[in-house]
Order: sequence, then C-alpha cells, then structure tokens
Amino acid sequence: MTANLKRFEALVKLGDHLLHFDSENESYDKLSRHIKQASAANGWFSLSSIYKAIFDWGSALQEKNLIPWLESYDFSENKTPQNIGLILAGNIPLVGFHDLICVWLSGHNALIKCASKDEHLLPYLAQFLEKESGEACFTFTKEPFSKFDAVIATGSNNAGRYFDHYFSSYPSIIRKNRNGVAVLDGTESEDELKGLGNDILQYFGLGCRNVSKLYLPQEYDLNLVFGGLFPHADLIQHAKYANNYDYNKAVFLMSEFDFIENGFILLKQAHEISAPIACVHYEFYEDLGLLKKDLDSNSERIQCIISKLPLAGAIPFGKAQQPKLDEYADGVDTLLFLNQLN
Repeated sequence: MTANLKRFEALVKLGDHLLHFDSENESYDKLSRHIKQASAANGWFSLSSIYKAIFDWGSALQEKNLIPWLESYDFSENKTPQNIGLILAGNIPLVGFHDLICVWLSGHNALIKCASKDEHLLPYLAQFLEKESGEACFTFTKEPFSKFDAVIATGSNNAGRYFDHYFSSYPSIIRKNRNGVAVLDGTESEDELKGLGNDILQYFGLGCRNVSKLYLPQEYDLNLVFGGLFPHADLIQHAKYANNYDYNKAVFLMSEFDFIENGFILLKQAHEISAPIACVHYEFYEDLGLLKKDLDSNSERIQCIISKLPLAGAIPFGKAQQPKLDEYADGVDTLLFLNQLN
C-alpha cells in the first residue's frame, strides 16, 4: 500500500474520531452542531440514523480494515492530480462519503455537489481530513461543474440518463436506481430474520442497499417476516414515514391490490424489485436455478443480495447497511477507476 501517507493517517484519525463520538463531550461540539443542522434540514435524517452512519464509518475506517483494502492498488507517486466532479445522492446520511475517501486516497482533488438536503455532514468530514493532513483536496459547490477531468455521479434513473448525455465525453461512473433483494429458504433463524428486518428498514428503507424485494419458497409463512420487522414498529411514529405508509396503503386499497400489513409496513406480491416507501415486494420461487437466472437478468437493478444460500456475491442477513470498504456501489471499483486516470 503506497497511498499518500499523510492522507492515510488522517483517514485513520477520522475513523477514531467518529468511532468515539459522544454528543455530551465538548470536544465534539462542532460535529454535534453539524448533526443537528443536518437533521433539521432533512426530515429523513433522524438523529439515530446519523449516529448509526457515524459509528459505522468509524468502525470501517480503522487501520486493520484500511490496509487490506488498499494493499492491492497501485498508487503512483508521479501521477498528476486530476479534478474529479462528484455529484452525490442524499437519501441516507453520509451516503457519498465512500466516493470522497476514494478521491482522497487516490491523490486527486474533488469538486463536490452535495444533495440539496445533505450539505452539513460531509463538509465537516472533509475539513477534518484536510486539517489533519495539511493537504487541500475538497471544494464544495452549488454551481454547475467547470474545469473537471472526470465525474462520479449518483442519482435517479432520470438523472442518470441526463448524466450519461452531459458527461459522455469524460471518464465517468454513473449510478442509477438500485435496490437490495433477499432470498430466503425457510430455515432462517430468529436472529437472521431480525437482521433481515434491519436490512429492510434501517434508514427508513431509503438506501440503495435496503432490501425492497423478497424471494420466498412456496408456502412460506409471511408472519416470520413480520416477526423480524417487529423491532422497527416505532418507525410509524416518524411523521414522514407514517405519511408514506398511509398514502401507499390508501393507493393499494383504492387500486384493489392484494397486500398484507401489520400497522407499519406493507407486503405486496409483485415482480418489480423497487417498492414504495413503507412497502416490500415479494414473490415465491420453486427452483433456485431459475431464480439465479432471474437475478442475473436483473443485475443492473440489484445493489446487493442478502441470503445464506449459494448465490454469487450474497452477504449475510443484517449486513446490507454495513458494506465493506471494497464493496463498491454497482460493483464498479471506484478506486481503480481513479487510479487509472492520468
């Protein structure tokens, strides 16, 4: 691993800083202010969601995790720094931070456009890295990009089509809508089902890694899924979530769709992978081999697969929102892309 030592050490310090965050400690007053501002600006950014993101990143950015991640990459010391435009999503707290640290470690500079309701947390982390290393890297802007060499952009399918067109002459990574799926076989333990509940409803189900579609064996008892979801029942007390639940339930009723619900989430049998907020789609399968082919054919819509079955790339229940550093969005190696820029 030959990444810039100052930048690497700053990232380790940031990991320790986040891992030991304490809102009652005066040394964290500045971060606490940013957290409160972020929560006030975005109704989906509950304090518990922000705290989870902070502690998960604190755990990830430990030296024992960073070194194995970086050791297979070639960080050229003679590389000319490029200006990388980052257009970030704002669906869950710190969702674009992985792109920032990839630019940071690759030795390039980042021109960053945050989502309109996520403009408080990432600048704090960027400033921390620059202060600890003594190196400048990040520029935040609300204006259209100019003077950039490559782009990493994340958005909706509609935004993705615009990005594809607008940035067609630049090296780029363009990300569109994806979702997590889970494949069950009926032998899941109570703990695994609770893990599935986390995979579905952490961050209110808004992340691209959240499970929105269940593949179940024939005659599967859906009450088992509800049991795993039950620890999240208090989500219905959150106004924005409750409004979406009520709205989607009303739409389903008026449309005479078949569905079942438990007072805070809707389960609807459907082939579509993406589901509305407060809803999960499911379908039954008979043959695992045929299901594998179906998953392969829909790979561009799937961000991750949660299962204990022998499926390519499957991760354990409860780990959807705890990706490893080398689990890149859409399966595209961001750090390799950046290191190959001249």
